[in-house]
Order: sequence, then C-alpha cells, then structure tokens
Amino acid sequence: MGRINVEKNAGGINGLYVITPEVHGDSRGYYMETYNERDLAEAGIDVTFVQDNQSASSAGVLRGLHFQIRFPQDKLVRVIRGSVFDVAVDLRRESGTFGKWFGIELSEKNKKQLFIPKGFAHGFLVLSDYAEFCYKVTDFYHPDDEGGIMWNDPDLAITWPLPEGLTEDDLILSDKDRKNMSFSEYDSYTEG
Repeated sequence: MGRINVEKNAGGINGLYVITPEVHGDSRGYYMETYNERDLAEAGIDVTFVQDNQSASSAGVLRGLHFQIRFPQDKLVRVIRGSVFDVAVDLRRESGTFGKWFGIELSEKNKKQLFIPKGFAHGFLVLSDYAEFCYKVTDFYHPDDEGGIMWNDPDLAITWPLPEGLTEDDLILSDKDRKNMSFSEYDSYTEG
C-alpha cells in the first residue's frame, strides 16, 4: 500500500470500502493522492472507471436512494467542499447483508471516500451550508436506467443525521425522489 489507507467491508458489508488518503500538509496547504489504481487493486478494488461526475447542493438537500437497473455502476465517492452523510444500501439478493445500510460522513475536512460496488442503492444528505460531491463510475450514464428507493423507508430504518435546525419536513428532494418505491416494493419487484 502506498498513500491510500483502505478499510474493507465497511459496516460489516462485503464489498464496501472506506478509503482515507494520506494527507501531506504544511504552511502552504496540503497534497494528497485521491485515486491510486495500484493501491486500490491491491486492496481488492480492481475496476475501470469511465466517467467522473460532480454535483453541488445546499444544506438539507437529500439525493437518493438511487440505483441502476440494467447498467450497474461501481462508484468511488468523495466530498471536496462541505460535508454530507453518505449512505449505501445492499441490494444484492444473494448477499448475507441484503437490505443492510452503511452511512458515513464524507467531508472536505476528513477527506474520506467510499467505494460502493455494483448492486447497491446510494444517497446522501448535505450537512453543511453547501457541498460539492464528486464520484467516479465504471459505466456511462443511461438516463432510462435509474431506480430509486424511499430515503425514509421504515424497513431500512436509516438514521439520517439532520442538520441543526432542520426537520424531516425541511429536507429538499427532487420530484423524482419523492416518488421512489419502498424497499418492500423493490424486494417484490426483483424477486422473480
């Protein structure tokens, strides 16, 4: 391993990895490697990324829980400005952790990243006033291949840390995310 520390099986879920880069700082600022193909391959993340994406959101924005149907993607996600609570939900039916979720704060301060393999739903809640979110993916975007599960599904029981002064009613969701299916609907939909 070089300059990237990789924690395997985050939250006890096989395939999830928390990645923490080694940061070198001095009075001028800092330097770090945000991606090192060799180090990640040695840790078991041997994928080819084909696209980088970036989004900006304000406090209280909740995006997700999204997944791809026919063209699944591995994702390597990080925050370059602000802070988010990032969540991955295991949708791999054959997995012993099907339906289990893992959440972690990703921020410009802690510089942590999360590797999310194919077969997971993903979402995040912006905790800071503003956040910029970056992610690498292993397949190109297919606009007709999106699925979604409700962020507040009672079967998943995700514990979202609400930003100070906000309630669940204050969260900002897209119209599409307000119509996401429940986890039990997803389970029935994919069972056959």
